[in-house]
Amino acid sequence: MNKGSRQESLWHAVGRNRRDRPALEGALDVDLAIIGGGFSGLSTALHTAEKGRSVAVLEAEIIAWGATGRNAGFVVPNFAKRDPDDILAQLGPERGERLVDFATGSADLVFGLIKRHGIECDAVQNGWIQPAHSQAALEKTRSRAEQWAKRGKPTAALDRQAIEELTGVRGYPGGWMDRSGGVLNPVEYARGLADAAENAGARILEQTRVTSIDRIGDGWALKTASGSVRAGKVLIATNAYGGPLFQTLQRTYFPLKIFQIATAPLPREIRTRLLPGGQGVGDTRRNLFTFRFDAENRLITGGMHIVDPGADTRVPQAIWRRLARHLDLPQIPPLEFSWSGMAAVEPDFLPRLVDLGPGLIAGFACNGRGIAMTTAMGKVLADWAGGAKPRDLPLPFGPPSPIPFHGLMRHAPNMLLPLSMLRDRLDEAG
Repeated sequence: MNKGSRQESLWHAVGRNRRDRPALEGALDVDLAIIGGGFSGLSTALHTAEKGRSVAVLEAEIIAWGATGRNAGFVVPNFAKRDPDDILAQLGPERGERLVDFATGSADLVFGLIKRHGIECDAVQNGWIQPAHSQAALEKTRSRAEQWAKRGKPTAALDRQAIEELTGVRGYPGGWMDRSGGVLNPVEYARGLADAAENAGARILEQTRVTSIDRIGDGWALKTASGSVRAGKVLIATNAYGGPLFQTLQRTYFPLKIFQIATAPLPREIRTRLLPGGQGVGDTRRNLFTFRFDAENRLITGGMHIVDPGADTRVPQAIWRRLARHLDLPQIPPLEFSWSGMAAVEPDFLPRLVDLGPGLIAGFACNGRGIAMTTAMGKVLADWAGGAKPRDLPLPFGPPSPIPFHGLMRHAPNMLLPLSMLRDRLDEAG
């Protein structure tokens, strides 16, 4: 095992169903070419192939190498920073409701695909819990639960006692729960999506980095080191891993580096106190605190960093100590795995489709809710591959919108972390 390495997450290390896929050799002609073998690209490939279209996924490394294989495996069917009423106010009733509906069924879509295709990924759909870190945050969680409940979500507002019973953690004044959420092994889920897409007729190609994209006739020509693809339509599904080929896209989002850790398995007596129902937890702090267990009873959590020098060693230890403090674990098991990854965060924290030309789209749907939202985006993009107009899809669509002063602003989430931590402490004290 390559413990503590950015190159291999826990999920890659414990994976059971890895199989090599070939690189592209020669020429290929397809209806849809997808750049990126993560959740977005694989879900799009699966749903497009099931509609009878020819599709190829071109992955520069291996399946689930980027953010897909570097997250904590939470399936969260809502928006990280936005509630339904906010979205309707921003987008209007018609478009707003369509986007909210898109999110509403996203977790059920994930777990439905797992069941339908027999994907072995340690999936548990027992809910996602958001404890409130302060009284002010508690009011927001109550409103959040009510807004989603009005749209048919299986939500529940939770008081102090319910939060403690469900999580095993004392001190939260309450919170809410979405019972449609859950947890899984993200790498095994991605590999299962790839297998299902291939079974439906898609081509999945690894070690196939796209070096250029050019408009030809009514389609696109993609070049790689050892081949070429002619496609009627192209989806860029690289999240924050697009590289220099997509410099325009790089200026439209905040690239957020997230660290994740996993402890050694917990003793049974401690494990039975914490999350007895196997849910995932992510609280309301600005410096977000999350935790869950994997199938081997390892505790998993994550966090951000302030400055880069020494972060790969320093930050995992700080996250491990924070985990022990918040969960009241004086003898927490040692840190067994640590890894990091990049996520693309949109300025408004909403999914987005970016218009890059006729039949050329980039899709972003992570924003801290990657598994559910990107899987759902793939199903939507299959409609586009089949002829639907982008503006008729439920996701916001428009040309690239670079963030002003991006070279400086791209560091804002990390540089503002000390202020966020201070504000969290003041909230709790109040």
